[in-house]
Amino acid sequence: MCKSYKAWRLMIVWLLVVTWGSLIAQPFADEQPVRKVLQLPPGPDNPRNSECAFVTLRDGSILMVYSRFYGNSSSDYGNASLASRISRDGGRTWSDRDRVEVPNEGGMNVMSVSLLRLRDGRIALFYARKNAHADCIPMVRYSTDEASTWSAARPCITDVPGYYVLNNDRVIQLKSGRLLMPVAMHESPTMPWQDRGRIFCYRSDDGGQSWERGREVANPDSVVTQEPGVVELRNGHILMFMRTNAGVQYVSRSRDGGLSWSHAVRSRIVSPLSPASIKRMPDGRRLVMVWNRNDGSDPEIRGKRTPLTIAVSRNEGRTWKHVTTLESDKDGWYCYIALHFTPEGRLLAGYCAGSQSRKTRLAQTDLSLIDLRRLFP
Repeated sequence: MCKSYKAWRLMIVWLLVVTWGSLIAQPFADEQPVRKVLQLPPGPDNPRNSECAFVTLRDGSILMVYSRFYGNSSSDYGNASLASRISRDGGRTWSDRDRVEVPNEGGMNVMSVSLLRLRDGRIALFYARKNAHADCIPMVRYSTDEASTWSAARPCITDVPGYYVLNNDRVIQLKSGRLLMPVAMHESPTMPWQDRGRIFCYRSDDGGQSWERGREVANPDSVVTQEPGVVELRNGHILMFMRTNAGVQYVSRSRDGGLSWSHAVRSRIVSPLSPASIKRMPDGRRLVMVWNRNDGSDPEIRGKRTPLTIAVSRNEGRTWKHVTTLESDKDGWYCYIALHFTPEGRLLAGYCAGSQSRKTRLAQTDLSLIDLRRLFP
């Protein structure tokens, strides 16, 4: 009788697990595979909303922080602070009021945020503090109370001053615990401004308290390289991808945790001069990429940041399959993508979604919720 009772109890537990798992796996009844869940258009005293990042809090809610510009200028040198919205239902709906996470502490602005849950439980918030045309440095703050408060800001780059571009949603933590921060340096006291950025990865082995510069990524083709991103591969190597003016993304690899890099070479990822975003899916076996798949063959959109597409790779980025269009408006301008996997297994994509004809290319941020199981069977 006792054994029979235990067997029935195990059976009930198993049925509950299976049922709950199947409920989580099913799409919402009213949900399409790709669903727009938030739009943040510009408005009075708010000429631009752009470059966001996400983090899941311990209570399951999702925090989104973005660059909120104010005043009259929507340029990269206009005034901006970091503001946030929150979702408590897996990204389907969002709060309707901004909370200022970091006020404008720069001579021009603070913008381009990355959010990262560290292994020690803290949340790290990275952003660019822009003081002048020749002074833009990545900063970091930490939270130990689930983003209720933030520590004082610390500069991540202290060895060589200059203008460094750290895109939003770019800082990663490796399996080893090391932090990697890919940047493009465009100006320094010994180098006048140049569009072709010098590409580096800064690394930290003490949770972001100190950073060391890796070796520069060699650029034998002399193409314009900008806005690098990185992703860790299953074998422990690091894949770097960067936007160029060559019609494709260029790539480089590191076998020593971001210290040294192979020469930058052409990939098969067709792209205008626009950044891509790549992250590993929660199953650990696949990579997902969102970018502008535009090979220039359509004269109407040649060189434009449209359409916005998504694809998956099962072989660590060598090839990409199941290419799906997320945004197709030929007047659209889609870029600066943040990717975040929700607790329910969906993908949140946040990106600039402006208009070319209205000259609001970077002025609006859109969030889309994507059911990857339906796109990538």
